Amino acid sequence: MNGNSIGVFDSGVGGTSIWKEIHKCLPNESTIYLADSKHAPYGEKAEEKILGFSIKNTELLLDRKCKLIVVACNTATTNAITYLRANYDVPFIGIEPAIKPAALHSRSKTIGVLATKGTLTSGLFHSTSENYANGIRILEQEGKGLVSLIESGKVNSKEVQELLEKLLKPMLDQSMDHLVLGCTHYPYLIPVLTKILPSHVKIIDSGEAVARQTKAILNQYDLQNTSLQTPEHQFYSNTDEVVLERFLKDVKGNLKVDFIDF
Repeated sequence: MNGNSIGVFDSGVGGTSIWKEIHKCLPNESTIYLADSKHAPYGEKAEEKILGFSIKNTELLLDRKCKLIVVACNTATTNAITYLRANYDVPFIGIEPAIKPAALHSRSKTIGVLATKGTLTSGLFHSTSENYANGIRILEQEGKGLVSLIESGKVNSKEVQELLEKLLKPMLDQSMDHLVLGCTHYPYLIPVLTKILPSHVKIIDSGEAVARQTKAILNQYDLQNTSLQTPEHQFYSNTDEVVLERFLKDVKGNLKVDFIDF
């Protein structure tokens, strides 16, 4: 089983930002990635729909013998990971907005969270906020429309910049000094965000922490790949795989992108 792949799924291409951190941290591991772009964004769906998509994705990855599954989607994590952990035997790694480090380092005692509706309204998000942000003001902002623009390849468009300026202004007006990216699509917006935000506002995402946790869980369960074979990376999209390929053009290695209907 140690030579089996790490499975990763997201409601589209955004989770590739997490995948890249995992690949950097664990270069000897093979991976399988599911981009469920047909149902993106999960953040605007009802909880039972999100759970259904998460179950479908999990079972598809388990059919391909994945030894560990990374839920590379904040919304799926907050709405489905408790069920997944209770009903399947492999370890699961989830994604949560990095509120704790932002709260610890905020000087203005005001942090912003840019996330989908599905994440912001979840019980897990609110319990995390209560546990780690005592005495900190959290400004929540739904990034409505951002995922769709990223999925359509408009990351560097004027449309994205104007939308971000509109979404960020209320938080900047209230002295936010940390911006937490609460969706795995959003790290692809960092170049645009750095143009908009004042230099003192620190941007925080979860990718590196998730990669470290994935490595720790592999070690804990003794699941590290010890073979000398070259790792393989299989990516699947259920819409246009060309969009997914565009987000992987900077990746070197044994990588393949295919369409499957799931």
